[in-house]
Amino acid sequence: MKKLSMIAAMLSLLVSTGSQAMGPFEVYEQALRNDPVFLGALKERDAGQENRAIGRAGLLPRISYNYNQGRNDSKATYLNERGNLHEDRHYTSSGSTLMLQQPLIDYEAYANYRKGVAQALFADETFRGKSQELLVRVLTYYTQALFAQDQIEIAQASKKAYEEQFQQNEQLFRQGEGTRTDILEAESRFELATAEEIEARNEQDAALRELGALIGVPSVAVSELAPLAQAFQSFPLEPANFDTWHALALANNPILASQRQALEVARYEVERNRAGHLPKLNAYASVRKSESDSGNTYNQRYDTNTIGLEVNVPLFAGGGVSASVRQASANLEQAEYELDGKTRETLIELRRQFSACLSGVSKLRAYQKALNSAEALVVSTKQSILGGERVNLDALNAEQQLYSTRRDLAQARYDYLMAWTKLHYYAGTLRETDLARVDEAFVRR
Repeated sequence: MKKLSMIAAMLSLLVSTGSQAMGPFEVYEQALRNDPVFLGALKERDAGQENRAIGRAGLLPRISYNYNQGRNDSKATYLNERGNLHEDRHYTSSGSTLMLQQPLIDYEAYANYRKGVAQALFADETFRGKSQELLVRVLTYYTQALFAQDQIEIAQASKKAYEEQFQQNEQLFRQGEGTRTDILEAESRFELATAEEIEARNEQDAALRELGALIGVPSVAVSELAPLAQAFQSFPLEPANFDTWHALALANNPILASQRQALEVARYEVERNRAGHLPKLNAYASVRKSESDSGNTYNQRYDTNTIGLEVNVPLFAGGGVSASVRQASANLEQAEYELDGKTRETLIELRRQFSACLSGVSKLRAYQKALNSAEALVVSTKQSILGGERVNLDALNAEQQLYSTRRDLAQARYDYLMAWTKLHYYAGTLRETDLARVDEAFVRR
């Protein structure tokens, strides 16, 4: 079955990419059906939902039926004035009981029910967080693969330029116009670019395999991914002030919401244990039929209908209840500290991504201008070398600056996309529509 599902996933991938490359949203749609982490989270939520029904069961009536039948061999002894008389009895005994019980006052059952509700809500919020996390993971691996491809292409272009420079320096050296240092400098830059290309290929392979794991195939080819549009600049930041994002995160962040539900679980666990000191009151009704169920009822049948109340008052349990309350109270305080810690951590990350979005727009403009300047610098440097005003090392430095600027611009564009996405993630407002908006920034070939 696993092989069939993998084949089906690969066929669907081929069909979807036959006409055009995949964007992040197409990857996300396939990940919804194939990502084991997300599918596991779905089952985790389903299991957590049952806690509500489990807790409610303690407040509802309980009906039980018991039946027994046995073969008895006994010896009865009677005392009278003539001495002891013995009678051997061989008989069958039976009994059946139908019992209905309804809790009337049971604080433990009530606390357990409220705990189950909190556990179900915790499962919901945890799943919501992992659903949004899937959006982030898809875009993370997608942009990592594309950025690695940019690095590979930049490294290949720089290698070509350094190789040409190396050949030119060798020719000048043979003509007595160049130096050995120029040759070594060009060779060093070429080898450095080769190492950068190897590293980028390794990073790309890892990112593509992560994407493949999301959609249920061994790996994805980078040619199947839609590249980021060269004209992409930025998205409008709405809302534009951090205070609103701060309020959104406190109200909607699924991690914080799940931690608050975990706090409720711990609080009702304290109440459930404290109920061990409280009495319980149950109403019950039973229908019992018995025949020879004891020596005193030999050869007798009884049909008994009973209705009544049952009170259970705990007096002493060896100190176990008090210890359980103290333990649950400590766990409650731990949950409070964890909520405070998660809140601070989330708000710090929220602020970091908000600042990255604001500064990212300026960085993109600055890097674009720097790229234009670097391209012009390469041209002017080569012309200056022909005029004798510059040397070959200046050309190598200009080429190095050009390729570094290209790499930094590519990195800044992907960083901006991730910051914009993570800002919505930490605010708890990340939706499929947001990924669809990001998807529009990628062009289909």
